[in-house]
Amino acid sequence: MILEGSLSVKAAVMGNKRRVDAVYIDEAKHDKDISFLIHRCEDKKIEVKRIKRNEIDAMASGRTHGGVLAEADARTFQTVEECLQDQKPFLVLLEGIEDPFNLGYVMRSLYCAGCTGLILKSRSWETAESTIMKSSAGAFEYLPIVMADDPASLVVKCAGMGIRTYAAMRRDAAPYYEADFTEPFLLAVGGEMRGLSSSVLQACRENLYIPYAREFHGALNAAGACAVFGFEAMRQRMTV
Repeated sequence: MILEGSLSVKAAVMGNKRRVDAVYIDEAKHDKDISFLIHRCEDKKIEVKRIKRNEIDAMASGRTHGGVLAEADARTFQTVEECLQDQKPFLVLLEGIEDPFNLGYVMRSLYCAGCTGLILKSRSWETAESTIMKSSAGAFEYLPIVMADDPASLVVKCAGMGIRTYAAMRRDAAPYYEADFTEPFLLAVGGEMRGLSSSVLQACRENLYIPYAREFHGALNAAGACAVFGFEAMRQRMTV
């Protein structure tokens, strides 16, 4: 596949989640960002080809590549076991997100907050990868991602291993700031339209909600909710 744009190519080269066979750069393009990319490619023994802009245009499907492309394999995904190898796992299970822009925003927030693994229902995002890559600012290439056929069973598995399991759910719930995020945990978050599936809700042992400053019955979108939960987890972990 062809990856387009300096941000996407740099993330693919540095993220170590896919094989990058070659990087193509407009021969007239010279700046610090390009120099950085070339050095990273040299470190990883990735071939860099300087070619004319019209050749890059012919290879690309769009016109927002900025003179930088990469020829790469599909992204690889991780297992829950790999994500749990972190000293203090911080996992998020996401359901009901169909829009690639929103998914990218979620990934950006979670990666910045220190999430060690994002669990998604198995499906192919390949046709939307370019959008996800850009909206996530490259976090799609760095964040460990698990594709699960049965997300609820992974919640049960994690709980059996001593991982605290939370659902972002207002019923019978505690405020999110009362949760102990300093310990290994998994948080399940649903989209604002469909929410979490009943099987995942039943598998989670505790519910959390985000209090509002005003009377409002609408749900935050997943990107907003994940940012609130994620940075509270980061805050708690930085203070212990």
